[in-house]
Amino acid sequence: MTDALLQIDGLAKRFQGIVASDGISLEVRRGELHALIGPNGAGKTTLIAQLTGEVAPDSGSIRFADRDVTVLPTYRRSALGLARTFQITSLFLDFTALDNVALAVQAHTGHSFRFWRNARHDPALRRPALAALDRVGLATRADMLASKLSHGEHRMLLLDEPVAGMGVEESGRMVSTLRELKRQLTILLVEHDMEAVFALADRITVLVNGRVIASGPPEAIRANAEVRSSYLGD
Repeated sequence: MTDALLQIDGLAKRFQGIVASDGISLEVRRGELHALIGPNGAGKTTLIAQLTGEVAPDSGSIRFADRDVTVLPTYRRSALGLARTFQITSLFLDFTALDNVALAVQAHTGHSFRFWRNARHDPALRRPALAALDRVGLATRADMLASKLSHGEHRMLLLDEPVAGMGVEESGRMVSTLRELKRQLTILLVEHDMEAVFALADRITVLVNGRVIASGPPEAIRANAEVRSSYLGD
């Protein structure tokens, strides 16, 4: 047994000769927030897509919760608790915040909507949806239409590069929310905001040209000469 919840070993992927993943190996430990950083085109999105089953690796393996999930389809990985968020916030704007999250609950659990009943009053959907909103500080917005929520509140519903496009105040709230979530969840965070990354991450992995050039605690990454040269700068 290991304290790693997610283990990636030698993951490789090419697209018509372009190396997107070049033998990537890393571990995400149980209970940590592990940040994945790197310049545009480094292979971060391809790696995440492989972890969730949207893209099949050419070689290498993925283990989640001590189980090999390399060839499992996306829906089965999600059912095990390995799921991603998306950078583009695609919400049903004419639905409330609670309705949007309830749809996610329904999709995750496989609960069938009973069309002879009003799904908006189904406690099997509403209770976990309300709990999820509460975890990200949106419980008081539950009955508000998604179209009326701020950009930052949209990001709290769908997290990928969660600080992207936010002002200083909203960024601060998002960092606080993620700090609370990391007490309950193991998180692999893709983010370009280095202030947020270094404030939140327990460990950081740096990708450049599809390969890992460094992985370790924030202070080691900040001091790494190759990382500074390739990405962080002076």
